[in-house]
Amino acid sequence: MSKISPFHLAIPVHNLAECRNFYTNILNFEEGRSSDHWVDYNFFGHQLVIHYKPKTEDDSHTNSVDGKDVPVPHFGVVLDWTIFQEFADLLKSKGITFIIEPYIRFEGQVGEQATMFFKDPSGNALEFKAFKDMDQLFAK
Repeated sequence: MSKISPFHLAIPVHNLAECRNFYTNILNFEEGRSSDHWVDYNFFGHQLVIHYKPKTEDDSHTNSVDGKDVPVPHFGVVLDWTIFQEFADLLKSKGITFIIEPYIRFEGQVGEQATMFFKDPSGNALEFKAFKDMDQLFAK
């Protein structure tokens, strides 16, 4: 696999102060530049920006994956197996309410992975996952 370039993702949040607290103090992400309408974060080496947007009543949607209702849309990072476990333990210690608790998906199959889902205070769904064998990231 070639060196991965950092991605940039900007997401809407309806309460900037609450989400700033969540990403800074709950997830422990390092804050970068900011204004009164947005905040940059170091998201495991990638750039995540939370932008204020008034709350709307959009419908939520899920797709079934491995028997679980996976929220769509969602975003996250593929972590090292050990870092995933440490991050999951941190989230549990901070009382995160999981949509899907940390577990092993596709156990014993191609693409076996650890995964977990939760939402930020504005309802943005996040997924973090890890592969014991990173060569299976795109395996069919």
